Amino acid sequence: MKRSIDQNAQLKWDNSDNDGAPLYAGVKQMILDRIQSGEWPPKHRVPSENELVAELGVSKMTANRALRELASEGELVRIQGVGSFVAERKGYSELFEVRNIAEEIDERGHVHQASVIVLAQETAAPDVADALGLPIGAPVFHSLIVHSENGVPVQIEDRFVNPEAAPGYLNQDFTKQTPNAYLTAEAPLSGSEHIVEAAMPQPWECKLLVILRTEPCLLIRRRTWSSKRVVSFARLVYPGNRYRLESRSGKMADD
Repeated sequence: MKRSIDQNAQLKWDNSDNDGAPLYAGVKQMILDRIQSGEWPPKHRVPSENELVAELGVSKMTANRALRELASEGELVRIQGVGSFVAERKGYSELFEVRNIAEEIDERGHVHQASVIVLAQETAAPDVADALGLPIGAPVFHSLIVHSENGVPVQIEDRFVNPEAAPGYLNQDFTKQTPNAYLTAEAPLSGSEHIVEAAMPQPWECKLLVILRTEPCLLIRRRTWSSKRVVSFARLVYPGNRYRLESRSGKMADD
Protein backbone atom coordinates (compact mmCIF):
# COMPACT_ATOMS: atom_id res chain seq x y z
CA MET A 1 0.00 0.00 0.00
CA LYS A 2 1.56 3.30 -1.06
CA ARG A 3 1.04 6.49 0.88
CA SER A 4 2.14 10.07 0.28
CA ILE A 5 1.43 13.48 1.70
CA ASP A 6 1.23 16.64 -0.39
CA GLN A 7 2.47 20.08 0.66
CA ASN A 8 -1.03 21.28 1.45
CA ALA A 9 -1.39 18.64 4.19
CA GLN A 10 -3.87 16.59 2.14
CA LEU A 11 -3.55 12.84 2.56
CA LYS A 12 -3.11 11.11 -0.79
CA TRP A 13 -4.35 7.55 -1.04
CA ASP A 14 -2.97 4.95 -3.45
CA ASN A 15 -4.46 1.56 -2.71
CA SER A 16 -3.12 -0.14 -5.80
CA ASP A 17 -0.56 -2.17 -3.86
CA ASN A 18 -2.04 -2.98 -0.47
CA ASP A 19 -0.62 -6.53 -0.16
CA GLY A 20 -3.89 -7.58 1.44
CA ALA A 21 -3.46 -5.22 4.41
CA PRO A 22 -6.76 -3.90 5.83
CA LEU A 23 -7.58 -0.32 4.93
CA TYR A 24 -7.63 0.88 8.54
CA ALA A 25 -3.99 -0.26 8.92
CA GLY A 26 -3.03 1.96 6.00
CA VAL A 27 -4.80 4.94 7.55
CA LYS A 28 -3.04 4.28 10.86
CA GLN A 29 0.34 4.13 9.15
CA MET A 30 -0.20 7.39 7.29
CA ILE A 31 -1.00 9.14 10.55
CA LEU A 32 1.99 7.51 12.26
CA ASP A 33 4.23 8.64 9.41
CA ARG A 34 3.24 12.24 10.09
CA ILE A 35 3.76 11.86 13.85
CA GLN A 36 7.10 10.05 13.64
CA SER A 37 8.49 12.51 11.10
CA GLY A 38 7.68 15.36 13.46
CA GLU A 39 5.36 17.00 10.94
CA TRP A 40 2.54 16.55 13.42
CA PRO A 41 4.04 17.47 16.82
CA PRO A 42 2.47 16.73 20.23
CA LYS A 43 -0.94 18.42 20.71
CA HIS A 44 -1.39 18.82 16.93
CA ARG A 45 -5.00 18.17 15.90
CA VAL A 46 -5.27 15.29 13.42
CA PRO A 47 -8.03 15.01 10.79
CA SER A 48 -11.41 13.95 12.11
CA GLU A 49 -13.22 10.82 11.00
CA ASN A 50 -15.27 12.85 8.51
CA GLU A 51 -12.15 14.55 7.16
CA LEU A 52 -10.42 11.21 6.69
CA VAL A 53 -13.47 9.84 4.90
CA ALA A 54 -13.57 12.86 2.55
CA GLU A 55 -9.83 12.91 1.84
CA LEU A 56 -9.17 9.17 1.55
CA GLY A 57 -12.47 7.82 0.31
CA VAL A 58 -12.60 5.19 3.08
CA SER A 59 -15.61 4.33 5.20
CA LYS A 60 -16.33 6.05 8.49
CA MET A 61 -15.91 2.69 10.21
CA THR A 62 -12.38 2.39 8.77
CA ALA A 63 -11.43 5.90 9.87
CA ASN A 64 -12.91 5.35 13.32
CA ARG A 65 -10.98 2.13 13.87
CA ALA A 66 -7.70 3.74 12.81
CA LEU A 67 -8.14 6.64 15.22
CA ARG A 68 -9.45 4.41 18.00
CA GLU A 69 -6.47 2.03 17.80
CA LEU A 70 -3.95 4.87 17.69
CA ALA A 71 -5.55 6.30 20.82
CA SER A 72 -5.45 2.93 22.60
CA GLU A 73 -1.76 2.60 21.65
CA GLY A 74 -1.00 5.98 23.20
CA GLU A 75 -0.26 7.80 19.94
CA LEU A 76 -3.35 10.01 20.06
CA VAL A 77 -5.53 11.63 22.70
CA ARG A 78 -9.23 11.78 21.75
CA ILE A 79 -11.43 14.40 23.39
CA GLN A 80 -15.13 13.91 22.80
CA GLY A 81 -16.69 16.83 20.96
CA VAL A 82 -13.29 18.43 20.31
CA GLY A 83 -11.14 16.07 18.23
CA SER A 84 -8.07 13.85 18.21
CA PHE A 85 -4.63 15.19 19.05
CA VAL A 86 -1.07 13.86 18.90
CA ALA A 87 -0.12 12.60 22.36
CA GLU A 88 2.83 13.92 24.33
CA ARG A 89 5.86 11.66 24.10
CA LYS A 90 6.28 9.68 27.32
CA GLY A 91 9.41 9.44 29.36
CA TYR A 92 10.36 6.01 30.62
CA SER A 93 12.28 4.18 33.32
CA GLU A 94 13.90 0.77 33.44
CA LEU A 95 11.64 -1.47 35.50
CA PHE A 96 13.19 -2.71 38.76
CA GLU A 97 16.42 -0.78 38.20
CA VAL A 98 17.16 1.99 40.70
CA ARG A 99 18.15 4.93 38.52
CA ASN A 100 18.63 8.64 38.92
CA ILE A 101 15.69 10.40 37.28
CA ALA A 102 17.88 13.40 36.44
CA GLU A 103 20.18 11.13 34.42
CA GLU A 104 17.23 9.49 32.65
CA ILE A 105 15.91 12.88 31.57
CA ASP A 106 19.37 14.08 30.55
CA GLU A 107 19.85 10.97 28.39
CA ARG A 108 16.74 11.97 26.44
CA GLY A 109 18.29 15.37 25.76
CA HIS A 110 15.77 17.11 28.01
CA VAL A 111 16.09 19.43 31.00
CA HIS A 112 15.54 18.16 34.54
CA GLN A 113 14.23 20.45 37.27
CA ALA A 114 13.45 19.68 40.92
CA SER A 115 11.16 21.56 43.28
CA VAL A 116 11.66 20.75 46.96
CA ILE A 117 8.32 20.88 48.77
CA VAL A 118 9.38 19.31 52.10
CA LEU A 119 12.79 18.63 53.65
CA ALA A 120 12.53 18.04 57.39
CA GLN A 121 12.96 15.69 60.34
CA GLU A 122 9.74 14.01 61.45
CA THR A 123 8.63 11.12 63.65
CA ALA A 124 7.95 7.81 61.95
CA ALA A 125 4.29 6.93 61.45
CA PRO A 126 3.49 3.20 61.76
CA ASP A 127 3.72 2.48 58.01
CA VAL A 128 7.00 4.38 57.65
CA ALA A 129 8.47 2.76 60.75
CA ASP A 130 7.55 -0.68 59.42
CA ALA A 131 9.07 0.05 56.01
CA LEU A 132 12.34 1.33 57.48
CA GLY A 133 12.54 -1.24 60.28
CA LEU A 134 12.47 1.44 62.98
CA PRO A 135 10.32 1.91 66.12
CA ILE A 136 7.11 3.90 65.73
CA GLY A 137 7.86 7.53 66.56
CA ALA A 138 11.58 7.23 65.80
CA PRO A 139 13.15 10.25 64.06
CA VAL A 140 13.24 10.02 60.26
CA PHE A 141 14.19 12.40 57.48
CA HIS A 142 11.40 13.27 55.03
CA SER A 143 11.72 14.84 51.58
CA LEU A 144 8.95 15.61 49.09
CA ILE A 145 10.20 16.62 45.66
CA VAL A 146 8.54 17.20 42.28
CA HIS A 147 10.72 16.28 39.30
CA SER A 148 9.96 17.96 35.96
CA GLU A 149 11.06 17.24 32.41
CA ASN A 150 11.25 20.33 30.20
CA GLY A 151 9.06 22.13 32.73
CA VAL A 152 6.38 19.41 32.87
CA PRO A 153 5.96 17.52 36.18
CA VAL A 154 6.66 13.80 35.67
CA GLN A 155 7.28 12.45 39.18
CA ILE A 156 6.46 13.09 42.82
CA GLU A 157 9.20 11.62 45.01
CA ASP A 158 7.92 11.21 48.59
CA ARG A 159 10.88 9.73 50.49
CA PHE A 160 11.65 8.77 54.10
CA VAL A 161 15.27 8.15 55.09
CA ASN A 162 16.88 6.38 58.02
CA PRO A 163 19.01 9.11 59.68
CA GLU A 164 21.68 6.60 60.70
CA ALA A 165 22.25 5.68 57.06
CA ALA A 166 22.54 9.28 55.80
CA PRO A 167 23.04 11.73 58.69
CA GLY A 168 23.72 14.68 56.35
CA TYR A 169 20.53 14.23 54.30
CA LEU A 170 18.79 17.41 55.48
CA ASN A 171 21.82 19.56 54.61
CA GLN A 172 21.71 18.75 50.91
CA ASP A 173 20.47 20.98 48.07
CA PHE A 174 18.19 18.64 46.15
CA THR A 175 17.63 21.18 43.38
CA LYS A 176 21.25 20.47 42.37
CA GLN A 177 21.46 16.74 43.00
CA THR A 178 18.77 14.13 43.49
CA PRO A 179 18.25 12.13 46.70
CA ASN A 180 19.09 9.05 44.64
CA ALA A 181 22.52 10.43 43.71
CA TYR A 182 23.28 11.51 47.26
CA LEU A 183 22.14 8.28 48.92
CA THR A 184 23.97 6.12 46.38
CA ALA A 185 27.22 7.88 47.29
CA GLU A 186 26.52 7.98 51.03
CA ALA A 187 25.21 4.42 51.46
CA PRO A 188 26.07 2.24 48.44
CA LEU A 189 23.09 0.20 47.28
CA SER A 190 23.11 -3.52 48.05
CA GLY A 191 19.46 -4.35 47.37
CA SER A 192 16.07 -2.93 46.44
CA GLU A 193 12.37 -3.77 46.54
CA HIS A 194 9.71 -2.41 44.18
CA ILE A 195 5.94 -2.65 44.31
CA VAL A 196 4.21 -1.28 41.20
CA GLU A 197 0.51 -0.49 40.96
CA ALA A 198 -2.00 1.78 39.26
CA ALA A 199 -3.60 4.38 41.53
CA MET A 200 -5.86 7.39 41.35
CA PRO A 201 -4.10 10.54 42.56
CA GLN A 202 -4.86 12.27 45.82
CA PRO A 203 -5.97 15.93 45.60
CA TRP A 204 -2.58 17.28 46.70
CA GLU A 205 -0.83 15.07 44.14
CA CYS A 206 -3.07 16.45 41.39
CA LYS A 207 -1.96 19.97 42.27
CA LEU A 208 1.73 19.09 42.23
CA LEU A 209 1.50 17.13 38.96
CA VAL A 210 -0.98 19.55 37.34
CA ILE A 211 -3.43 16.78 36.42
CA LEU A 212 -7.13 16.09 36.90
CA ARG A 213 -8.55 13.83 39.63
CA THR A 214 -9.76 11.48 36.89
CA GLU A 215 -6.27 10.88 35.45
CA PRO A 216 -4.76 7.58 36.68
CA CYS A 217 -1.19 7.44 37.94
CA LEU A 218 1.58 4.88 38.18
CA LEU A 219 2.66 4.32 41.79
CA ILE A 220 5.97 2.68 42.71
CA ARG A 221 6.80 1.90 46.35
CA ARG A 222 10.56 1.48 46.59
CA ARG A 223 12.78 0.39 49.47
CA THR A 224 16.57 0.35 49.22
CA TRP A 225 19.16 -1.38 51.40
CA SER A 226 22.83 -0.79 52.10
CA SER A 227 24.30 -3.92 53.62
CA LYS A 228 21.55 -5.21 55.96
CA ARG A 229 20.04 -1.80 56.76
CA VAL A 230 17.06 -0.19 55.03
CA VAL A 231 18.25 3.22 53.84
CA SER A 232 15.06 4.71 52.47
CA PHE A 233 11.42 4.14 51.63
CA ALA A 234 9.92 6.12 48.75
CA ARG A 235 6.56 6.58 47.04
CA LEU A 236 7.11 7.56 43.41
CA VAL A 237 3.99 8.86 41.65
CA TYR A 238 3.96 9.32 37.87
CA PRO A 239 1.13 10.72 35.70
CA GLY A 240 0.00 7.74 33.63
CA ASN A 241 -0.13 9.75 30.40
CA ARG A 242 3.43 11.07 30.74
CA TYR A 243 5.48 8.08 31.79
CA ARG A 244 6.02 4.38 31.21
CA LEU A 245 8.26 1.65 32.58
CA GLU A 246 10.37 -0.65 30.43
CA SER A 247 12.06 -3.94 31.27
CA ARG A 248 14.17 -6.39 29.30
CA SER A 249 15.90 -9.58 30.38
CA GLY A 250 17.93 -12.28 28.71
CA LYS A 251 19.43 -12.05 25.23
CA MET A 252 17.70 -10.03 22.56
CA ALA A 253 17.50 -11.15 18.94
CA ASP A 254 19.81 -8.32 17.86
CA ASP A 255 22.37 -8.82 20.67
